[in-house]
Amino acid sequence: MPTSTQIKATVTWLAVGDLPRTLVTRPVETLTLDWEGVVGDSHRGLTRKADVRIPHYPRGTTVRNERQVTVVAADQLAEVAATLALAEIRPEWLGANMVLAGIPSLTLLPPATRLIFASGAALVVDWENQPCTGPGTVIAEQCGDASLRSRFVKAALEKRGFTAWVECIGNVHLGDAVTVVVPPQRNWPGK
Repeated sequence: MPTSTQIKATVTWLAVGDLPRTLVTRPVETLTLDWEGVVGDSHRGLTRKADVRIPHYPRGTTVRNERQVTVVAADQLAEVAATLALAEIRPEWLGANMVLAGIPSLTLLPPATRLIFASGAALVVDWENQPCTGPGTVIAEQCGDASLRSRFVKAALEKRGFTAWVECIGNVHLGDAVTVVVPPQRNWPGK
């Protein structure tokens, strides 16, 4: 039977999305996670409305909110910035809640990977956060270049981080150690 893999990582940045009428997040020292996600965040909730990301349901259908927390990696944001010839792309421009260091190819972590924080709080990876024009618009505004709105989408493919949902409640602090438990990987024979 295949076994899981464990990786150690570190929380290097945290933010909450509580600014009105924007996806931009605000840096903080601590995130409080409860069953609905990040306390105070605009993506908080046990459920959400189906959108373009889940086309197998009619748009607006109430579904489980697997997009409670957005996680990115600084090295991947730097790669996207370099591709776009920018000095930087800040995680808050993407609406991120957390930056982790120490995970190779963070965006491609498989679904069902667990992130277990020092407090015992835990997140479960849902899926790669597909690049979209929402953050592209913020980047375009921040950098004064309207072409970045659409160019971001291509540049950020497989580097946009992932979304996750809360499996165990608790606090996450800047600088916390994280144990990343990657489930066994198998090739599905039905494909």
